[in-house]
Amino acid sequence: MAPLPSSARALSEQLALRAYALCRTYLSRGCRSGRYWTVGDVQNNPGRSLFVRLIGPVSGPRAAGRWCDAATGESGDLLDLLRAVRGEARLADVMAEARRFLILPPPEPPRSAAPSGDTIAAARRLFAAGRPVPGTRGERYLHARGLVLPLDDAALRYHPGVFCRELGPGRTLPALLAAVTDDSGRVTAVQRTWLDPTAATKAALRTPRRTMGRQIGHGVRFGAPVGIVLAGEGVETVLSLRRAFPALPMIAALSAAHLGALDLPPGTRRLLIARDGDPAGRRAAARLRARAEARGIRVIDLVPVGNDFNADLDRFGVEGLRRRVLRQTLGAGPGQPASCILERQRDVAGRVAP
Repeated sequence: MAPLPSSARALSEQLALRAYALCRTYLSRGCRSGRYWTVGDVQNNPGRSLFVRLIGPVSGPRAAGRWCDAATGESGDLLDLLRAVRGEARLADVMAEARRFLILPPPEPPRSAAPSGDTIAAARRLFAAGRPVPGTRGERYLHARGLVLPLDDAALRYHPGVFCRELGPGRTLPALLAAVTDDSGRVTAVQRTWLDPTAATKAALRTPRRTMGRQIGHGVRFGAPVGIVLAGEGVETVLSLRRAFPALPMIAALSAAHLGALDLPPGTRRLLIARDGDPAGRRAAARLRARAEARGIRVIDLVPVGNDFNADLDRFGVEGLRRRVLRQTLGAGPGQPASCILERQRDVAGRVAP
């Protein structure tokens, strides 16, 4: 067999981390038997002919995800299994299905179509042209969302007139700018949230938020990582939690797909995942959890009562939100990652009173 392309090999290894979930999804008429999932065949018929290894390394002959059908002699990794289950002829279609299962963003386009240095440079120029948020329409918009907190953070700026393609040539609107950065702090992209010029709301556009530049793996960062970090989807979700825990380092990935693909800062030992309360949020949190735990990072999910933590902030207030988050961390038991908020936050990231 010819060696897999590197992107396919990487997908196969990522699928191996979720072998059990994949079997439950695509071979639901089977069952777990020790280290294996057993089922009749790739058509998901009952039986015990097909074995999928659930436990093992991510690659090699005894890797998790290696499978064999004793009746037909078919075998392979989980990409091969997806191909057989789905009846796909093309590797590209199988890889697309694997990405859907893993909640990964679409693959980066070919080099000629990838975000160019000019696009990244344009994002940097736009962010540099912004002004501090305090005293602007951006501050009024955030305050209307309950985000009353210091807004002189280097990650956020305001611009009174950002080009909006949806409105047509030369048309601009005020916008809140969020800098997407890599681990070294370099701006790689900027998210624009266009604002209504007369009211403290987003502009009435089909897509009031867009990101330009290179985003995959990066995020909007609040505070310096110190071994513990909170990762969430949107800027407003993360800022809501920052009201309750202002000293805790946080990263906004800007979407569920990008949350699942977020590159965690070097030295991260504990991770809190503030997911949204929808299926995409659950899948993204599971994807990030699997990647983090494969690195030995302790993880706990923070789950909102409503659709997201900004809705919870509006419903329960700052103290109510803090209590609910702390209650979830206590439920994880002693020594779990989120216990840092109570046990180690004073030493690691400053005082956060419960």
